[in-house]
Amino acid sequence: MLPAKIRRMTERVATMGEPAAERRDHGVGPHPIPWPDDPRLDPELLKHGDFRNVVDSYRYWHHDAIVADLDARRHPFCVAVENWQHDLNIGSVVRNANAFLASSVHIIGTRKWNRRGAMVTERYQHVVHHPRLEDFADWAHERDLPLLGVDNLPGSVAIDSYPLPRRCALLFGQEGPGLSESARELCEAVLAIRQFGSTRSINASAASAVAMHEWIRRHSPR
Repeated sequence: MLPAKIRRMTERVATMGEPAAERRDHGVGPHPIPWPDDPRLDPELLKHGDFRNVVDSYRYWHHDAIVADLDARRHPFCVAVENWQHDLNIGSVVRNANAFLASSVHIIGTRKWNRRGAMVTERYQHVVHHPRLEDFADWAHERDLPLLGVDNLPGSVAIDSYPLPRRCALLFGQEGPGLSESARELCEAVLAIRQFGSTRSINASAASAVAMHEWIRRHSPR
């Protein structure tokens, strides 16, 4: 085992140029020689170690190889979030979408969004911008994706009792106002997450995780 000082130096070299969010204590050091003969592997990562925020099965893989493998397995639902006030939750929504392998994430409204909560997962997730709600609705309609809002509103249906389709687009509002009136009018249904405490709502990040997991529970239990 390498002395602690040398190991720390190796980790610093391996993470040079990487965003701060990826500089973690977890990871693996340089791969023992001889290196595996696999075109998916990155020689620089094999040489210096891999300390990125990826699961162990992707250690030492090229970024493009990881994305290609994810693309072959993505689920047929996408998520979208309104971004009229530069919502800080959007980064976490992207991270959740990566965790549950959504086909894509759609940012509606302001193009700029806070990436801190994404923890660099946007590198592995297809993120699309739409200036207006109508642009996103047209995109979903062209792909025959039912547009389903997620918000605890009067008249909404509990998501766990709704016949959630396999192919769909889940639309979330932003912290505070939730789904805009225009967004509600575009949705086939608005789904609610059952709550039992004193708070009126949960934020878009938490709501997206619950909604996506409900999709997984129904359509991809393994």
